[in-house]
Amino acid sequence: MADIPKFDLDEALYFLNPFIENHAEGSKERRLFGLAQIALLFIRDRVKGDEFEKFYKSCFDTSFTVEVAHEFATREEADQWLASGKPVHTERVKIAGKGFMVVEVSGKLYFMIAPLPEELETDEWKDDSEE
Repeated sequence: MADIPKFDLDEALYFLNPFIENHAEGSKERRLFGLAQIALLFIRDRVKGDEFEKFYKSCFDTSFTVEVAHEFATREEADQWLASGKPVHTERVKIAGKGFMVVEVSGKLYFMIAPLPEELETDEWKDDSEE
């Protein structure tokens, strides 16, 4: 992950002042800069600065993980589980080493191919188009 400098809420609050003041009263721009300042005040005054900083840094995190809820050795095992009624829409599973997502369509559950991040690095999923 790239080095993200510490986010200083007070600095951001003061930084917005000239942008607010340089726009006419009642203008859309002034209202939006004011809204941004109020949002930062809300975060600071609710003592949520640490949580916001964590969220802020996560927005720049280029790593990507997917939580796999269940892993099955065979498609047959996975189909039995799917028929059990226990799966949840958008639940991610691994079947024989491949990623899938449970999807509900018209009240019925299906497996949709949904490769996992590690699969996307394999030759099978790499873009082989010539540029």
